Amino acid sequence: MNETGKSSFLGAVRENLSRMPPTERRLAEFLLNFPGELASYNASELAKLANVSNATVSRFVQRLGYTSYEDARHHVRNEQSTGAAIYLSGTKEDTASDLVDLHFAQGARNLTDTGKTMSSTEIDEIADAILAARRVALFGFRSSQAFASYLHWQMLQVVDSSRLLPQPGQTLAEEIASFTEEDCVLFFALPRRIRDNDLILEHIRKSGAKLLYITDDKMPPHSGVTWHLRCRIAAPGQLFNHVSVIGLCHLLATRVIERAGTPARKRLSYIEALHDSLNEL
Repeated sequence: MNETGKSSFLGAVRENLSRMPPTERRLAEFLLNFPGELASYNASELAKLANVSNATVSRFVQRLGYTSYEDARHHVRNEQSTGAAIYLSGTKEDTASDLVDLHFAQGARNLTDTGKTMSSTEIDEIADAILAARRVALFGFRSSQAFASYLHWQMLQVVDSSRLLPQPGQTLAEEIASFTEEDCVLFFALPRRIRDNDLILEHIRKSGAKLLYITDDKMPPHSGVTWHLRCRIAAPGQLFNHVSVIGLCHLLATRVIERAGTPARKRLSYIEALHDSLNEL
Protein backbone atom coordinates (compact mmCIF):
# COMPACT_ATOMS: atom_id res chain seq x y z
CA MET A 1 0.00 0.00 0.00
CA ASN A 2 1.13 3.58 -0.59
CA GLU A 3 0.85 6.81 1.36
CA THR A 4 -2.85 7.29 0.60
CA GLY A 5 -3.92 3.70 1.12
CA LYS A 6 -4.76 3.45 -2.60
CA SER A 7 -3.26 0.96 -5.03
CA SER A 8 -2.15 3.76 -7.35
CA PHE A 9 -2.29 7.50 -7.89
CA LEU A 10 -4.54 7.06 -10.93
CA GLY A 11 -6.81 4.76 -8.93
CA ALA A 12 -7.26 7.48 -6.32
CA VAL A 13 -8.08 10.04 -9.02
CA ARG A 14 -10.68 7.80 -10.65
CA GLU A 15 -12.29 6.95 -7.32
CA ASN A 16 -12.79 10.62 -6.44
CA LEU A 17 -13.57 11.96 -9.91
CA SER A 18 -17.38 11.92 -9.64
CA ARG A 19 -17.26 13.97 -6.41
CA MET A 20 -15.02 16.74 -7.72
CA PRO A 21 -16.20 20.26 -8.57
CA PRO A 22 -15.59 21.43 -12.18
CA THR A 23 -12.14 22.97 -11.68
CA GLU A 24 -10.78 19.93 -9.82
CA ARG A 25 -12.32 17.67 -12.44
CA ARG A 26 -10.46 19.61 -15.14
CA LEU A 27 -7.20 19.00 -13.29
CA ALA A 28 -8.11 15.34 -12.73
CA GLU A 29 -8.84 14.76 -16.41
CA PHE A 30 -5.54 16.40 -17.34
CA LEU A 31 -3.63 14.14 -14.93
CA LEU A 32 -5.45 10.99 -16.06
CA ASN A 33 -3.84 11.62 -19.45
CA PHE A 34 -0.49 12.97 -18.19
CA PRO A 35 0.06 11.80 -14.56
CA GLY A 36 3.83 12.11 -14.92
CA GLU A 37 3.52 15.88 -15.16
CA LEU A 38 2.77 16.02 -11.44
CA ALA A 39 6.26 14.66 -10.80
CA SER A 40 7.87 17.02 -13.32
CA TYR A 41 6.43 20.37 -12.23
CA ASN A 42 5.80 22.26 -9.01
CA ALA A 43 2.26 23.12 -7.97
CA SER A 44 2.20 26.54 -9.69
CA GLU A 45 3.57 25.14 -12.95
CA LEU A 46 1.03 22.29 -12.93
CA ALA A 47 -1.81 24.73 -12.27
CA LYS A 48 -0.76 26.76 -15.32
CA LEU A 49 -0.51 23.63 -17.50
CA ALA A 50 -4.00 22.47 -16.51
CA ASN A 51 -5.49 26.00 -16.59
CA VAL A 52 -6.57 25.94 -12.93
CA SER A 53 -5.62 27.92 -9.82
CA ASN A 54 -2.99 27.02 -7.22
CA ALA A 55 -5.78 26.63 -4.68
CA THR A 56 -7.44 24.04 -6.93
CA VAL A 57 -4.23 22.01 -7.00
CA SER A 58 -4.02 22.12 -3.19
CA ARG A 59 -7.64 21.05 -2.72
CA PHE A 60 -7.18 18.31 -5.32
CA VAL A 61 -4.22 16.59 -3.64
CA GLN A 62 -5.91 16.87 -0.23
CA ARG A 63 -9.07 15.27 -1.61
CA LEU A 64 -6.96 12.31 -2.76
CA GLY A 65 -5.64 11.85 0.76
CA TYR A 66 -2.16 13.33 0.43
CA THR A 67 -0.75 15.53 3.18
CA SER A 68 0.87 17.91 0.67
CA TYR A 69 1.68 18.42 -2.99
CA GLU A 70 5.18 17.03 -2.36
CA ASP A 71 3.62 13.91 -0.84
CA ALA A 72 1.62 13.33 -4.04
CA ARG A 73 4.68 14.16 -6.16
CA HIS A 74 6.78 11.57 -4.29
CA HIS A 75 4.10 8.93 -4.86
CA VAL A 76 3.89 9.63 -8.59
CA ARG A 77 7.69 9.51 -8.91
CA ASN A 78 7.66 6.08 -7.29
CA GLU A 79 5.04 4.93 -9.78
CA GLN A 80 7.09 6.36 -12.66
CA SER A 81 9.95 4.08 -11.64
CA THR A 82 7.80 0.98 -12.28
CA GLY A 83 7.90 1.72 -16.01
CA ALA A 84 4.20 2.31 -16.69
CA ALA A 85 4.11 4.10 -20.06
CA ILE A 86 1.31 6.46 -19.00
CA TYR A 87 3.58 7.94 -16.30
CA LEU A 88 6.42 8.48 -18.78
CA SER A 89 4.41 10.45 -21.34
CA GLY A 90 4.18 14.23 -21.14
CA THR A 91 2.79 17.28 -22.86
CA LYS A 92 6.17 18.10 -24.41
CA GLU A 93 7.29 16.23 -27.52
CA ASP A 94 10.69 16.05 -29.18
CA THR A 95 10.85 17.57 -32.64
CA ALA A 96 10.84 15.10 -35.51
CA SER A 97 14.38 16.09 -36.54
CA ASP A 98 15.73 15.10 -33.10
CA LEU A 99 13.73 11.92 -32.65
CA VAL A 100 15.92 9.42 -34.51
CA ASP A 101 19.17 10.78 -33.06
CA LEU A 102 17.78 10.81 -29.53
CA HIS A 103 16.57 7.21 -29.61
CA PHE A 104 19.63 5.72 -31.30
CA ALA A 105 22.04 7.72 -29.18
CA GLN A 106 20.33 6.52 -26.02
CA GLY A 107 20.47 2.93 -27.27
CA ALA A 108 24.21 3.29 -27.87
CA ARG A 109 24.72 4.70 -24.36
CA ASN A 110 22.68 1.86 -22.89
CA LEU A 111 24.88 -0.70 -24.63
CA THR A 112 28.11 0.98 -23.57
CA ASP A 113 27.06 1.49 -19.94
CA THR A 114 25.75 -2.07 -19.65
CA GLY A 115 28.91 -3.56 -21.14
CA LYS A 116 31.07 -1.74 -18.59
CA THR A 117 29.33 -3.62 -15.74
CA MET A 118 30.15 -7.08 -17.12
CA SER A 119 33.36 -9.06 -17.68
CA SER A 120 34.27 -11.66 -20.29
CA THR A 121 35.18 -14.00 -17.44
CA GLU A 122 31.69 -13.77 -15.97
CA ILE A 123 30.01 -14.24 -19.36
CA ASP A 124 32.13 -17.32 -20.11
CA GLU A 125 31.40 -18.73 -16.65
CA ILE A 126 27.67 -18.41 -17.37
CA ALA A 127 28.08 -19.98 -20.83
CA ASP A 128 29.98 -22.94 -19.36
CA ALA A 129 27.32 -23.45 -16.67
CA ILE A 130 24.62 -23.49 -19.36
CA LEU A 131 26.52 -26.09 -21.37
CA ALA A 132 27.21 -28.26 -18.33
CA ALA A 133 23.66 -28.19 -16.97
CA ARG A 134 21.37 -31.21 -16.95
CA ARG A 135 18.59 -28.87 -17.98
CA VAL A 136 18.44 -25.16 -18.83
CA ALA A 137 15.24 -23.26 -18.02
CA LEU A 138 14.44 -19.74 -19.18
CA PHE A 139 11.79 -17.68 -17.36
CA GLY A 140 10.25 -14.38 -18.36
CA PHE A 141 6.90 -12.72 -17.70
CA ARG A 142 5.25 -9.86 -19.62
CA SER A 143 7.88 -8.04 -21.74
CA SER A 144 10.62 -10.24 -20.28
CA GLN A 145 9.06 -13.29 -21.92
CA ALA A 146 10.09 -11.99 -25.34
CA PHE A 147 13.77 -11.86 -24.32
CA ALA A 148 13.66 -15.27 -22.67
CA SER A 149 12.07 -16.66 -25.83
CA TYR A 150 14.69 -15.02 -28.07
CA LEU A 151 17.64 -16.37 -26.06
CA HIS A 152 16.03 -19.82 -25.87
CA TRP A 153 15.59 -19.85 -29.66
CA GLN A 154 19.22 -18.91 -30.24
CA MET A 155 20.69 -21.38 -27.73
CA LEU A 156 18.49 -24.25 -28.88
CA GLN A 157 20.88 -24.70 -31.81
CA VAL A 158 23.42 -26.22 -29.41
CA VAL A 159 21.57 -26.65 -26.08
CA ASP A 160 18.73 -29.04 -26.82
CA SER A 161 18.01 -29.44 -23.09
CA SER A 162 16.78 -25.83 -22.79
CA ARG A 163 13.12 -25.05 -22.12
CA LEU A 164 11.10 -21.86 -22.09
CA LEU A 165 8.94 -21.88 -18.96
CA PRO A 166 6.23 -22.09 -17.90
CA GLN A 167 4.90 -24.33 -20.65
CA PRO A 168 1.21 -24.07 -21.64
CA GLY A 169 -0.95 -25.98 -19.20
CA GLN A 170 1.80 -26.23 -16.59
CA THR A 171 1.91 -24.48 -13.23
CA LEU A 172 5.04 -22.82 -11.87
CA ALA A 173 5.10 -25.30 -8.98
CA GLU A 174 5.19 -28.26 -11.38
CA GLU A 175 8.17 -26.75 -13.17
CA ILE A 176 10.18 -25.53 -10.18
CA ALA A 177 9.68 -28.77 -8.23
CA SER A 178 11.93 -30.63 -10.69
CA PHE A 179 14.92 -28.25 -10.45
CA THR A 180 18.12 -29.62 -8.91
CA GLU A 181 21.71 -28.49 -8.33
CA GLU A 182 22.51 -29.84 -11.80
CA ASP A 183 20.24 -27.33 -13.55
CA CYS A 184 20.75 -23.74 -14.70
CA VAL A 185 17.93 -21.17 -14.68
CA LEU A 186 17.94 -17.89 -16.59
CA PHE A 187 15.36 -15.51 -15.10
CA PHE A 188 14.51 -12.29 -16.97
CA ALA A 189 12.82 -9.70 -14.73
CA LEU A 190 12.63 -6.34 -16.50
CA PRO A 191 10.06 -3.67 -15.61
CA ARG A 192 7.21 -3.92 -15.11
CA ARG A 193 7.69 -7.00 -12.97
CA ILE A 194 4.85 -9.20 -11.78
CA ARG A 195 3.95 -9.01 -8.08
CA ASP A 196 5.20 -12.55 -7.34
CA ASN A 197 8.59 -11.99 -8.97
CA ASP A 198 10.58 -12.17 -5.71
CA LEU A 199 8.64 -15.17 -4.42
CA ILE A 200 9.23 -17.16 -7.63
CA LEU A 201 12.91 -16.18 -7.58
CA GLU A 202 13.26 -17.37 -3.98
CA HIS A 203 11.77 -20.79 -4.72
CA ILE A 204 14.10 -21.24 -7.69
CA ARG A 205 17.04 -20.21 -5.50
CA LYS A 206 16.06 -22.78 -2.85
CA SER A 207 16.17 -25.55 -5.47
CA GLY A 208 19.95 -25.19 -5.63
CA ALA A 209 20.00 -24.60 -9.38
CA LYS A 210 22.54 -22.12 -10.71
CA LEU A 211 20.59 -18.90 -11.25
CA LEU A 212 21.22 -16.03 -13.66
CA TYR A 213 19.06 -13.01 -12.84
CA ILE A 214 18.72 -10.41 -15.62
CA THR A 215 17.12 -7.07 -14.67
CA ASP A 216 17.33 -3.35 -15.36
CA ASP A 217 20.08 -1.30 -13.75
CA LYS A 218 17.71 0.27 -11.21
CA MET A 219 17.35 -3.10 -9.46
CA PRO A 220 19.85 -3.31 -6.54
CA PRO A 221 22.45 -6.11 -6.81
CA HIS A 222 20.99 -9.43 -5.62
CA SER A 223 23.46 -11.40 -3.49
CA GLY A 224 21.24 -14.49 -3.30
CA VAL A 225 21.62 -15.50 -6.96
CA THR A 226 24.62 -17.02 -8.77
CA TRP A 227 24.90 -14.13 -11.24
CA HIS A 228 23.03 -10.86 -11.52
CA LEU A 229 23.41 -8.95 -14.79
CA ARG A 230 21.81 -5.50 -14.92
CA CYS A 231 20.98 -3.79 -18.20
CA ARG A 232 20.55 -0.05 -18.68
CA ILE A 233 17.19 0.58 -20.39
CA ALA A 234 16.84 4.38 -20.21
CA ALA A 235 14.89 6.00 -23.05
CA PRO A 236 13.91 9.51 -24.22
CA GLY A 237 10.28 8.49 -24.76
CA GLN A 238 7.47 6.69 -22.97
CA LEU A 239 8.86 3.16 -23.46
CA PHE A 240 12.05 1.58 -22.17
CA ASN A 241 14.91 1.09 -24.63
CA HIS A 242 15.84 -2.62 -24.52
CA VAL A 243 18.79 -2.53 -26.92
CA SER A 244 21.19 -3.60 -24.16
CA VAL A 245 19.02 -6.60 -23.23
CA ILE A 246 19.06 -7.91 -26.80
CA GLY A 247 22.81 -7.20 -26.90
CA LEU A 248 23.30 -9.30 -23.77
CA CYS A 249 21.19 -12.14 -25.22
CA HIS A 250 23.28 -12.07 -28.39
CA LEU A 251 26.52 -12.14 -26.38
CA LEU A 252 25.38 -15.06 -24.20
CA ALA A 253 24.12 -17.11 -27.16
CA THR A 254 27.31 -16.44 -29.12
CA ARG A 255 29.59 -17.53 -26.28
CA VAL A 256 27.49 -20.64 -25.61
CA ILE A 257 27.81 -21.67 -29.27
CA GLU A 258 31.53 -20.82 -29.41
CA ARG A 259 32.34 -22.72 -26.21
CA ALA A 260 30.21 -25.75 -27.02
CA GLY A 261 33.00 -27.27 -29.13
CA THR A 262 32.91 -30.15 -31.60
CA PRO A 263 29.55 -31.66 -30.55
CA ALA A 264 27.88 -28.29 -31.15
CA ARG A 265 29.44 -27.93 -34.59
CA LYS A 266 28.22 -31.40 -35.52
CA ARG A 267 24.70 -30.53 -34.33
CA LEU A 268 24.73 -27.25 -36.26
CA SER A 269 25.91 -29.08 -39.38
CA TYR A 270 23.18 -31.68 -39.01
CA ILE A 271 20.53 -28.96 -38.53
CA GLU A 272 21.64 -27.29 -41.76
CA ALA A 273 21.50 -30.62 -43.58
CA LEU A 274 17.95 -31.12 -42.33
CA HIS A 275 17.00 -27.60 -43.45
CA ASP A 276 18.16 -28.54 -46.94
CA SER A 277 16.42 -31.90 -46.89
CA LEU A 278 13.14 -30.46 -45.63
CA ASN A 279 13.43 -27.39 -47.87
CA GLU A 280 12.39 -25.22 -44.90
CA LEU A 281 14.50 -22.12 -45.45
